[in-house]
Amino acid sequence: MLLPVAGSFYSRTGTSVRKTVGLQLPCLSRSLPATNKRGTTVHNVVISGTGLFTPANSISNEELVQSFNAYVAQFNSDNAAAIERGEVQALSESSAAFIEKASGIKSRFVMDKQGILDPQRMKPNLPERSNDEWSILCEMGVAAARQALQRAGKTAADIDGVIVACSNLQRAYPAVSIEIQQALGVAGYGFDMNVACSSATFGIQAACNSVQLGQARALLVISPEICTAHLNFRDRDSHFIFGDGATAVVVERADLATSSYQFDIVSTRLLPQFSNNIRNNFGFLNRTSDEGQNAPDKLFVQEGRKVFREVCPMVAELVAAHLQENSINITDVKRFWLHQANLSMNHLIVKKLLGRDATVEEAPVILDTYGNTSSAGSVIAFHTYQDDLPQGALAVLSSFGAGYSIGSVILRKR
Repeated sequence: MLLPVAGSFYSRTGTSVRKTVGLQLPCLSRSLPATNKRGTTVHNVVISGTGLFTPANSISNEELVQSFNAYVAQFNSDNAAAIERGEVQALSESSAAFIEKASGIKSRFVMDKQGILDPQRMKPNLPERSNDEWSILCEMGVAAARQALQRAGKTAADIDGVIVACSNLQRAYPAVSIEIQQALGVAGYGFDMNVACSSATFGIQAACNSVQLGQARALLVISPEICTAHLNFRDRDSHFIFGDGATAVVVERADLATSSYQFDIVSTRLLPQFSNNIRNNFGFLNRTSDEGQNAPDKLFVQEGRKVFREVCPMVAELVAAHLQENSINITDVKRFWLHQANLSMNHLIVKKLLGRDATVEEAPVILDTYGNTSSAGSVIAFHTYQDDLPQGALAVLSSFGAGYSIGSVILRKR
């Protein structure tokens, strides 16, 4: 089902992108009157503040490789006879140079360092908390939200709801968004949503729609990501990919915004296209089957080459079409805050759009120090590299990942 939204949804058939238009209310396409009566007027919408929570611990490629190679040596030693007989395949070591060349990642922030680097464990050690304590996702989300509120010049009383949009939620219920509402003292409504790495941009469109149509004055979109908890640190091809972090965005009526960090939400576009090439089969039904409960597919798995080959042109095509529909020349876009998954992917996407290599100012990178933080990545780039843009500058916030899912948000600096 397609909802009447500010932007449009896209579907993909074969090799072409087809737009399915809902209610045509692209943000700021014209000047619209504002009123305090909810549900009767279409409002212009801005992002008025962003926030970031960064974990205290960081793991370098060299540290990660030392742990991984220790595991490999132990595995090959323990299975030497079976390897000799051809019954077990020997594992290969990794290297810091391989990781950086394959991904562009040099280090990543993590919620727990010791457990990940222990060759006997190789996963975060995050003890279960009492139900009377904040959950760990709530704690991360609150920290990011408080910074976003401060930058927006808002208090909890100014916010009418919370959307938690991330790739992994630590429990089925109650919703983390409602827990964060209580922690912050936010009234209104809250819900959780998951569109993997595109969760933040999908959440921003949902928030924009609600604010635009008068259902809320302002909403928080929060993306707390503990990606290291669903990563197989024993897999050479993926053990280096993810890091942890959390972001928050205040989406607000333009006529109520007062901050110095405002961006008009010009338009939003979303594209889902089902694919098994990025997948995680962990879920509540796992316990009902006696087979495969701890199999590798209950963590992050991907067909990396297929993802690269298929997703890059889809993202470039969607963003180009989105800009064209809003009568924006690609040369007028001053910045691309892209999903921070792989440096080569970002280079290729922007090159397809610009027809040349992008400068680091045009397509800033935080991947090298944060790793892939899933839905938080593009917003971390936005949060970190926005203050230098001049008034009126146009930019694109875009995420893409499992689903497949792609989100594009056109922004204008106020």
